Amino acid sequence: MSKRLLPLLLALGGTLAMAQAPRLDTVVEGLKTPWALAFLPGGQFLITERDGALRTATPGGKPSAPIQGVPAVDAVGQGGLLDVQVDSDFARNRTIYFCYAEAGENKTNGTALARARLSDDLKRLTDVKVIFRQQPKMASRNHFGCRIAEVPDGKLVLSLGERFSGMQSAQTLDNHLGKLVRIGKDGSVPADNPFVNTAGALPEIWSYGHRNSQGLTLDDKGQLWEHEHGPQGGDELNLIAPKLNYGWPVITYGENYGGGKIGDGLFAKAGMEQPVVKWVPSIAPSGLVRLKSAKYGPAWQGSFFIGSLKFGYLERVRLDADNRPVEQEKLFADTGRMRDVREGPDGLLYLVLEGHGRIVKVVPAGS
Repeated sequence: MSKRLLPLLLALGGTLAMAQAPRLDTVVEGLKTPWALAFLPGGQFLITERDGALRTATPGGKPSAPIQGVPAVDAVGQGGLLDVQVDSDFARNRTIYFCYAEAGENKTNGTALARARLSDDLKRLTDVKVIFRQQPKMASRNHFGCRIAEVPDGKLVLSLGERFSGMQSAQTLDNHLGKLVRIGKDGSVPADNPFVNTAGALPEIWSYGHRNSQGLTLDDKGQLWEHEHGPQGGDELNLIAPKLNYGWPVITYGENYGGGKIGDGLFAKAGMEQPVVKWVPSIAPSGLVRLKSAKYGPAWQGSFFIGSLKFGYLERVRLDADNRPVEQEKLFADTGRMRDVREGPDGLLYLVLEGHGRIVKVVPAGS
């Protein structure tokens, strides 16, 4: 083969390989600090912006004007209007759920979860009701958590950060700091919650010892998975079960900002759960989905997809049958802060790019 021809063929092969790789296509732009995405019947998106605006958008179109009826949000620091979830029976009841930072007295705030009905014309919320408030409110700008999941039994699970300054409270049950809580869609406490009959414990608590979780998803068995931010390392992907203690801040693979161990510097302790996957250094995970679709082929089907705020890429994690990580892949490097990751009704992945104010979809190779 000619020495001149070989580089040309190699270059052509690389070009063809890139052409066959999945790509990102913008479907909505012109957003201001978008945080979460949900899907409405008919192909429209429901999108939160951290400053308090809730909007709809059609793929390829412009975002709507803000939907009326959203409560006042405390958009300070990491707070604001955060996650949104469409009820599984939305076609009948028009119900959505959203969580946000709610102001309290003396410059305190805390995570609140509300339900509402979305009008047929998609322009306003009615019957707005706060169904859960994190206790206690704190004077903090950090660690609101605020991801929502509807689990198979029809209950809601909400992730709650420990507000940074309240990290020691993640280990006690008399508060909602650093917890996952499980409630009914009307805000009621399910009778089978694990701490309902525990003296001194708040009955909404489902699991505890969390730091700041911004990812919740279900697998094909209906099991709940969560990821959370660690401090300078120690981000975690966890399989969640009721009553379990996930360790923060007693055990962690992270360290204090600026260096130095946290507490006694323990990585493990009896009675505390180990993460299924950990990241050192931190990737700052936000958004989590386990892909059901076969649209991207067998290698991706069943994998977890996690957005990185810190490095601006999408991470794919595949586990074996025993929930041991067997493959981790970084995708779409330097794309920008990925705040949310969702699987659409079309089986495609959609990413919320916070800094760019865009929603993009992952187009399968060859499409």
